[in-house]
Amino acid sequence: MPHDVVPFMEFDHAQFSTNRHLEIPLLGTHLPYSFLPRSIIDSGCKLIYICRDPKDTFVSLYHFIARHCKSQNTQPIQLDEAFELFYEGVCPYGPYWDHVLGYWKASLERPDKLMFLKYEDLVEDTVLYLKKTVEFMGYPFSSDEQQQWVPENIVKMCSFDNLSGLEVNKTGRHREGKGNLVTKNNIYFRKGKVGDWKNYLTTEMAQRLDQRTLQKLSGSGLSL
Repeated sequence: MPHDVVPFMEFDHAQFSTNRHLEIPLLGTHLPYSFLPRSIIDSGCKLIYICRDPKDTFVSLYHFIARHCKSQNTQPIQLDEAFELFYEGVCPYGPYWDHVLGYWKASLERPDKLMFLKYEDLVEDTVLYLKKTVEFMGYPFSSDEQQQWVPENIVKMCSFDNLSGLEVNKTGRHREGKGNLVTKNNIYFRKGKVGDWKNYLTTEMAQRLDQRTLQKLSGSGLSL
């Protein structure tokens, strides 16, 4: 389970001391850039931010929350109601566009510190962006590793199809024994496809979200 390997800072790392030892080299977070502790901003650690088309982001978020609600025997709200909330900026970690812009601006100011990536690019050429990522982190693949197809093997091992097919991610549970933080592993795996929003959003909904995105990102130099 990926979240067992990369603990979440605001959940696993902050709340459970077993996740605070130095042998864990990576942490994940959904926090906005402005919420990050100064100890992170001022340290020598690297930050890698991944954003996604807001339409796919909304659909993915909705299904994750809906599946989690059902696993807790509670009824999720309807998709059209959830869409209006997302459109108005009501989101677990604040308005999506503000979240993206915070990291985008930081990446322009500190490109050596923060790498800004788009999910769509990662899907299109995963091997290329894996190589870019390890170079950014200061651990590029050697010539021997590349000749031995190490990057390609890593991509295959970490692929959506491989991870979602593992028995632990079909039947296991994340944060077992941690109260309401317990989550079925299979909830984290749905499709991972680019453009799946077309199966859930009407043309009007998509156009509204695209217009809101253009408005929010205007003048930033960023397009989604």
